[in-house]
Amino acid sequence: MKKKIVLALGGNALGNDLAGQMQAVKQTSQAIADLIAQGHQVVVTHGNGPQVGMINLAFEAAAKTQAHTPMLPMSVCVALSQGYIGYDLQNALREELVSRKLDIPVATLITQVEVDANDDAFRHPSKPIGSFFSEQEAQQLTQQGYVMKEDAGRGYRRVVASPAPVDIIEKQTVKTLMEACHVVITVGGGGIPVVREGHHLHGASAVIDKDWASAKLAEMIDADMLIILTAVEKVAINFGKPNQQWLDTLSLSDAEHFIAEGHFAAGSMLPKVQAAAAFARSRPGRKALITMLDKAKEGIAGQTGTLISQ
Repeated sequence: MKKKIVLALGGNALGNDLAGQMQAVKQTSQAIADLIAQGHQVVVTHGNGPQVGMINLAFEAAAKTQAHTPMLPMSVCVALSQGYIGYDLQNALREELVSRKLDIPVATLITQVEVDANDDAFRHPSKPIGSFFSEQEAQQLTQQGYVMKEDAGRGYRRVVASPAPVDIIEKQTVKTLMEACHVVITVGGGGIPVVREGHHLHGASAVIDKDWASAKLAEMIDADMLIILTAVEKVAINFGKPNQQWLDTLSLSDAEHFIAEGHFAAGSMLPKVQAAAAFARSRPGRKALITMLDKAKEGIAGQTGTLISQ
């Protein structure tokens, strides 16, 4: 059966620097094109960890020069990363599709994701970004409204919140492009975090987890399947231990049980399993798959990966 799929690329699909990204997207595009060639309708999302970090570091370095270039808000950094990742990815994917004689347009959509200004994450920002600062520099930045925290004796770093996604602002645009048979690259880096103030959307000092944002997008565009790509072929319990067990399937009740037992590492597999389970729970018949990029095609066919369903 042909499926409407949201494909959430992991960091290894994009490389760690500009040269690495340009090479990585070529291989990534081959795997995406394999799914499209099978007739699946694919929406692509991606992370931006190394890329948004480089943007932050560049503007922090510029701020320390005589030019005193202001540091950019986190929302603007995410927007910049969406643009240049999308530029490389859409070009590589377009080239791969053309080489297969598939006349399918590819478009990158600068995407905002609404978060709740009252989300508890804003009261306890904990996601470190950018470079290290001295105590004096940190005090100056604190006076400018930044939240700074000391980092294990290495200096002070800015920290931002990581709130849950509430709404995908451009969801209707994604749907319209899909209906026109476009491949859409969207919700890059978890989306540009914004809070709603009347009719105005205000950029937030935050980063949104890419897998949670992808799950919200998949729910809102009525996708059949969410595929979260990572560095391992399947999810495991007792990972790295003698009794490690790879999972072919994962029910929602088992997912909750294993999460409660602490089987999945925070910042690694935990948000992937949680986001996958949230999508599978959102409507009967929806399924989520966690696997490696080059195993996605086999995973859809039920040959590998971990399938999460009700």
